Amino acid sequence: MTTKPIEPTSTGHDPARPAPPPDHTFEMRFTSTPRGARLARRLAAVRLHAWDIPYGTDAHDAIVLIVAELAANAVRHGHVPGRDFRLALHAAAGARTVRVEVTDTRAERLPRRPGPPQGAAGAEESGRGLLLVAHLAARWGWQPRPDGPGKTVWAEYAGPGPAAN
Repeated sequence: MTTKPIEPTSTGHDPARPAPPPDHTFEMRFTSTPRGARLARRLAAVRLHAWDIPYGTDAHDAIVLIVAELAANAVRHGHVPGRDFRLALHAAAGARTVRVEVTDTRAERLPRRPGPPQGAAGAEESGRGLLLVAHLAARWGWQPRPDGPGKTVWAEYAGPGPAAN
């Protein structure tokens, strides 16, 4: 018995040209504890490396620091007993921007734009997280959580080259 080869379906992609790189997304919930914040930072670092943003590069270090600060703020200021926080990383194909989103379930404590440090230099041991995020990110802000109480704090890091290969 002779079989006829199956015709490939049309996808709109020219096989002579390489396929465009895929968009990258990572989303995960973490316990709203210091341990959850550390795990979020570590998994973000691993994921960025897998997306060709290698360890030890300025982009990798900056994005991981943004994740660390936003996750720590979610634990410290957005903690609701029994509720987790969510981390999402997005890198569009061929883009040079990586978006970090951290969602918690506390709606009444909203982030404020950081101002210049108050008091003697180095006298305060906290309160500089959003100042670091504002310095490292091209843009940052917050929005109400669309699917329940809480908020999403986001930051976009714009690197010198493509974010994902």
